Amino acid sequence: MPELTHRRRLLVLAICCMSLLIVSLDNTVLNVALPSMREELHADVAGMQWVIDAYTVVLASLLMLAGSTADRIGRRKVFTAGLVLFTLGSVLCSLAPDLTSLVAFRTVQAVGGSMLNPVAMSIITNTFTEPRARARAIGVWGGVVGISMAAGPLVGGVLTDTVGWRSIFWINLPIGLLALFLTLRYVPESRAPRPRRVDPVGQLLVMTLLGCLTYAIIEAPVAGWTSPLILGFAGAAALALTGLLLYEPRRAEPLIDLRFFRSAPFSGATVIAVCSFAALGGFLFVNTLYLQDVRGLTALGAGLHMLPMAVLTLVCAPLSGRLVGSRGPRLPLLIAGGTMTAAGVLFAAFEAETSTPLLFTGYVLFGLGFGMVNAPITNTAVSGMPRAQAGVAAAVASTSRQIGQTLGVAVIGAVLASHTAGFVAASRQAWWVIAGCGLIVLLVGAATTTRLK
Repeated sequence: MPELTHRRRLLVLAICCMSLLIVSLDNTVLNVALPSMREELHADVAGMQWVIDAYTVVLASLLMLAGSTADRIGRRKVFTAGLVLFTLGSVLCSLAPDLTSLVAFRTVQAVGGSMLNPVAMSIITNTFTEPRARARAIGVWGGVVGISMAAGPLVGGVLTDTVGWRSIFWINLPIGLLALFLTLRYVPESRAPRPRRVDPVGQLLVMTLLGCLTYAIIEAPVAGWTSPLILGFAGAAALALTGLLLYEPRRAEPLIDLRFFRSAPFSGATVIAVCSFAALGGFLFVNTLYLQDVRGLTALGAGLHMLPMAVLTLVCAPLSGRLVGSRGPRLPLLIAGGTMTAAGVLFAAFEAETSTPLLFTGYVLFGLGFGMVNAPITNTAVSGMPRAQAGVAAAVASTSRQIGQTLGVAVIGAVLASHTAGFVAASRQAWWVIAGCGLIVLLVGAATTTRLK
């Protein structure tokens, strides 16, 4: 990549952040609209889980391929294709006549989305080469997630209550088209000097593992945990995982280089990404249903209630980036794990949702924790790999996030669907799961970042 002026680098960062905005905004807007979708499309809890997880499963499955492909054929080419597909998928989702079509069109979005976040992070990594500048840029990148969380519930609530849930997909159109225009005009092409080869067997094993595991978790409450169907999908997931562990080390250039996981900081960042985003996915899913189904709020009312969490994420994400740049990832991870655990315990043990002050306290704690966790995850993952493989490095971090969100929605939804004592009693168990995820973030962060500066 040619040397860019400071102004041009900031413009490239802004363009990359636009792609993250539409992907992140899509998820937060979607969660607020779930009850309206469920009513119009006559779906159950599992159906709503598939609306979210069909996207995240496909996204997680293809991120590694998209990152390595971008390193090989050109990051701007893949990034541009991703913008086109994501925007097209958004239009198709807004026209979906039934649940099956909506789930199918969400996969189109996911194929496009897989070409955006890891490739954008690769572009940022190769644009901001100085460690402190990179950490600050990643902090801004993480702040965009906060913006999407702040704007998503409000925008989604207004659109759902006034125009209808289909309009939530329309907002991706102008942002996607503007990002496409700016990318073609201002983002320089770049590629790795020595990109990795395609690994079709590894790719197929990853897709089988994630797809079968997610299906087993989501459908088990209805089909039965010991039914032949569920056991068959769980067995297929186990076989795919075994195949990955046996096959990938034998390849010279595997899809997932297991040697990277010998590094404690890198492995820790992966575990933290999975657990923190599992907590986020479960948090958004259970809160959206609680606020609208139990408290009887409108979509806008639910969005306003979750605003404290979103604002804290927005404020803390760039602060976390600066802390990572000046003091390393340990402090932000300890803060993140501690506050996310406290939020989960507040709801699980002290019934925070029954008191509005406690409810908002829980939201503030969770938003603070989630705002702190993004920058150290990305910085550790990217710093642990050569710059030439930046696409793969960013894809590992992004894949971990999507796997976490997929599992969070699947597990929390399964807990809610399996409980026979009602939603409120089931949500207690769901909050203990979320608290456990926060505790893992705290412990793993403390154990794996002691030597990072």
